[in-house]
Amino acid sequence: MAASPQPTRYQSLDAIRGVAVMGILAMNIVAFALPFSAYANPAAGGPPGSADVATWFFNFVFVDSKMRGLFSMLFGASTLLVIDGAASAGRSAAGTHYSRMFWLALFGLAHFYLIWFGDILFLYAMCGLLLFLFRNLSVRALLLWSIPFFLIGIGLPASLWSMLSMAQTGSLPPEAAAGMKEALAQMNADMGPSTPAYAKDMALYLGSYSSIVAHRTSEMAGDPLFFLSLFLWETMGLMLIGMALFKSRMLTGEWEAARYRKWALICFLVAAPPLAGLAVYQMRAGYDAVAIFGSTIALSVPFDTLMTVGWAALIMLLIRTRASASVRVRLAAAGRMAFTNYLTTSIVMTSIFYGYGLGLFGSVGRAALYLFCLGMWAAMLLWSKPWLDRFHYGPFEWLWRSLARAKLQPMRRRALQ
Repeated sequence: MAASPQPTRYQSLDAIRGVAVMGILAMNIVAFALPFSAYANPAAGGPPGSADVATWFFNFVFVDSKMRGLFSMLFGASTLLVIDGAASAGRSAAGTHYSRMFWLALFGLAHFYLIWFGDILFLYAMCGLLLFLFRNLSVRALLLWSIPFFLIGIGLPASLWSMLSMAQTGSLPPEAAAGMKEALAQMNADMGPSTPAYAKDMALYLGSYSSIVAHRTSEMAGDPLFFLSLFLWETMGLMLIGMALFKSRMLTGEWEAARYRKWALICFLVAAPPLAGLAVYQMRAGYDAVAIFGSTIALSVPFDTLMTVGWAALIMLLIRTRASASVRVRLAAAGRMAFTNYLTTSIVMTSIFYGYGLGLFGSVGRAALYLFCLGMWAAMLLWSKPWLDRFHYGPFEWLWRSLARAKLQPMRRRALQ
């Protein structure tokens, strides 16, 4: 059986997607290996050591939200490629897109409930339902439409942060103070320094697989919808920027090196100082839950977005000017198998850290966790290219494509005669 016509492939776009799927592990590794309260708060389990603080500081300024942002931008760009490919092949662009989003949502829910709570696939699928409506807009229109999404995504948590801060200082009107003080107490219990939630997560994730799944399907059953309500707006803004950067040819590697260099330099120089300032603010607040929440969910978002664009420009510059042909091929293969590599990472990391696997949860320091990242990155680079030399798609890409088209897709490449 011959493979159906493929959308145009851009090696640079595949390669930057490969970097993104590796980078998102650098962002997620703490959530795989430590209680969730420690993800944003290095003092969640007690006073942190200097190595933990330094690692958290670097991650907050340069990694956290930026790699998810890059992954989101690339999802927007890839959506355009899939839609264009379907239209070129004579298939319904809308039918192809929405079928893919339906199955992606189911993959995401299975990922959340059965493997790991940090899923982004369901969020992406729900954003994809809206994303199709923007496919024909110009670069300028896409960028303009991203603004209201970002304003809502920043404004809602920022208003909550403002009220929580007022509750802390006792400056709320009496009629509002009681409710906000209750919310403040809950936030401190969930993500404050030395939070009791830390010990609860330790007990949970060092337990059995059945107990973890039971917890997710009961106490965490509504979390996919909660995370959707929290992150849809920002994610839509990022995806629209990704579509704009694709249409401007930035993500296809067609800009001059000097232009990539200029964008990277400006974005990092503008974004890094305020992000470092927010990190210092959290430290001086004693890693207070309100400071952590405000800095992570609201105040950092404009600068996270700017730095994400800077990362895209820097990675594209390095791919074009520094990476050897063999490195580009390896990165592109990892990017073409991003769906498989993302899900495989969750399976591997939970098997290493959770109680039903090696049981290392909570026993590895924040800085040392990046050794596990290096091992997984090496695995992605080593296995993706040999697999694609033999098969058209990664295993999960093949399954997703076959389900979306309601027909088994050709998998094995034919040997050259």
